[in-house]
Parts: sequence; structure tokens; C-alpha cells
Amino acid sequence: MKTELKLIAKILLGSGLIFAGVGHLTFARKAFQAQVPDWVPLKKDDTVVYSGIGEIALGTALVIMPKKYEKQLGIIAASMFVAVFPGNIAQYTNNRSAFGLDTEGKRMARLFFQPVLIFWALKSCKVV
Repeated sequence: MKTELKLIAKILLGSGLIFAGVGHLTFARKAFQAQVPDWVPLKKDDTVVYSGIGEIALGTALVIMPKKYEKQLGIIAASMFVAVFPGNIAQYTNNRSAFGLDTEGKRMARLFFQPVLIFWALKSCKVV
């Protein structure tokens, strides 16, 4: 991946995280609650709010942090995508509809997008 393309990919990833984080706090708050596994020891709404704040912070860091921190941020972003994967599994196994994922097939397909996000974070931040 060329340097310019990696920069664009990193900015797009960061912008997407900011957008998703704002959604956690506002217009998609209820939908994000469908992804919180029942075993999480916090209230679903609290989990959504805290994760939204984290996504906004991480997305902002990806967009504006100096280049010398990009590998660390890539690892943190990839780790965050790994950490939220149980929520995607919970949405699938509990048949919870949100974000247009209203069939078993759509929820299953969503599971295969998470590795793409992990790779995107690692590749755009020059970790791999």
C-alpha cells in the first residue's frame, strides 16, 4: 500500500470511528445496545456510552496524532476491533436486529467484516 493510500485509509478509518462514536452517544444509541453481550457487568447504555467515547478518542487520534505514534495506534485500533467482536457474536447468537441486520444471514455476514477492520487498522498504520 502506497504511503498516500495508507494515509487516506487511516483518515477514513479514524473518521469512521468518530462517526460511530457519535452514533453511540446520539442517533444510534439504542441500536448499539443490541450488540452488548448479556455478560458485560455494566448497564447496556453505560457500555454504549463509554465505548462511544473511546471510539471518538481513538478516531480522533488516528486522524490527528503525529506519524511517530501510528503503529501504536494501529495496534490499539486493531485491539479495539477484537475487543468488540463478542458484541457482534452476541447480536448474532441472540438474534438481535439493529443496523439493518435483521436476518440470521445478515448478522452472520457482519461477523466476517470484523477481520477486515482489524487488517485495515494494522495495514493503514503500517503495522503489517
